Amino acid sequence: MEKLSSKIPFMTKQIGFIGLGRMGTPMAARLIDAGYPLIVYDVRKECVEALVAKGARAAVSPAAVASSVDTVLLSLPDPPIVRRVALGADGVIAGSKVRTMIDLSTTGATAAREIAAALAANGITAVDSPVSGGVAGAVKGTLAVMVACPKALYAELEPMLKHIGRVFFIGERPGMGQTMKLANNLLSATATAATAEAIVFGVKSGLDPAVMCDVINAGSGRNTASQDKFPNQVLTRQFNQGFATGLMYKDVRLCLEEAQALGVPMTVSTGVRALWARANEELGAGSDMTAIVQLLERATGVEVKSK
Repeated sequence: MEKLSSKIPFMTKQIGFIGLGRMGTPMAARLIDAGYPLIVYDVRKECVEALVAKGARAAVSPAAVASSVDTVLLSLPDPPIVRRVALGADGVIAGSKVRTMIDLSTTGATAAREIAAALAANGITAVDSPVSGGVAGAVKGTLAVMVACPKALYAELEPMLKHIGRVFFIGERPGMGQTMKLANNLLSATATAATAEAIVFGVKSGLDPAVMCDVINAGSGRNTASQDKFPNQVLTRQFNQGFATGLMYKDVRLCLEEAQALGVPMTVSTGVRALWARANEELGAGSDMTAIVQLLERATGVEVKSK
């Protein structure tokens, strides 16, 4: 182990990872594969056991993780959970050793700033570092990693973060990474919703959705939904892109809330939020994001699938 850990180009020999869901597990696994000794925690024992089988050590709480290492990474589903894990009585803030907390979650800039201020008062630096690229990107290590933290700290963290994706320095202020992530996910949500409307419109008129995707992808309407989500998930009726409707709705809602606080009009995005709100309510927060097309299928009496 000593020979392996001596090769690690990072300020610490051990790091903590909290949140072993569909995104967190593959990111943590990549760090283990890269030679980082990990201490992990999740409320689901089976998720912890899967990482322990790969060589990680288990901790009994976020505070226990933060009392064992000086750097802790979080990958959690929403702002309330991030706040609780970071600032709760048994949270990261209660750890005796931690000095840096890297949040890979999507919380919005306001929450990121509030959490960073609370941690700073206890001598802990918060690194605002949301990721984008879905489960496939987490598995392959091709995520976009959007980092906001002091520049000197970024230089220390970048070699480690490169194991989970392409790393971008967004700025030094907490919340800047969140703003970048929400802008990105707003565009992704808009492309998916608009492509659903366009394809259902064509199918209702008698067009072949597979041909439609081919034409769109050869023309000016090309986007991530037409290139990937519709050919691989909608037309095949698999609906298994790996990102939940509830999470996408949460990200769009957070983006518009931040925009409103800044006084930025979001006319198109308001309509996009309404469609995702319907999908969240009617299809369920746990449905795959690509299932949003089913709202329009039900309304029009058509089905978007390969012939």
